[in-house]
Amino acid sequence: MEAAEQAMIRDEMSKTIIDTAEALAMEYGADCVNVRRILQTLGITNRVFYNRFHNITEVLDIVYENVIQRIRESITAKFDPDGDFFTQVIDIVSNPLVMSYEVKMNFNNYVFETDSITSKNYEWWKAQIRTYIEFGIDRGYLKALDTEAMSYAIWCFIRGYNADALGRRIPKEKALADFKYSFGVLLDGMKA
Repeated sequence: MEAAEQAMIRDEMSKTIIDTAEALAMEYGADCVNVRRILQTLGITNRVFYNRFHNITEVLDIVYENVIQRIRESITAKFDPDGDFFTQVIDIVSNPLVMSYEVKMNFNNYVFETDSITSKNYEWWKAQIRTYIEFGIDRGYLKALDTEAMSYAIWCFIRGYNADALGRRIPKEKALADFKYSFGVLLDGMKA
């Protein structure tokens, strides 16, 4: 069996390597995370690392998936069908911005670069957004809309705003206040 085909070890050390890579990415940026830095941080050998992972990209991909999962969980927050629809929607779509700031600006560029080439993630987000739009239309909160076009537009708004705010290092509180205001204006145009 070739080395690349051998089963990799998955154990507590694997988790430690992943956690260390995430911490380093958040502190220094994903571009600064490499095998050497992980080895030095943990005081382990090449063999320990390469028995568990093929390369640093594999580790960063796992970190990315973990971050995306946490951000996805933030947008699937409980929705109270009897609560104020518009306030809840603004709060729910603000969650990715808040989460991005919480996982640090330095790691966000890696997340967005990977997002842009991952159609699975793009489709997941559009489906979630479409669910909220359809709920609003069904309840009479929103006018009849092309749900496919609007879910794409809202995805672009959220993603673009998030990337710009983080890229320009706008303080989280200011970015969140401006985002909620701007998204509220967008929602006003969608009201029934």
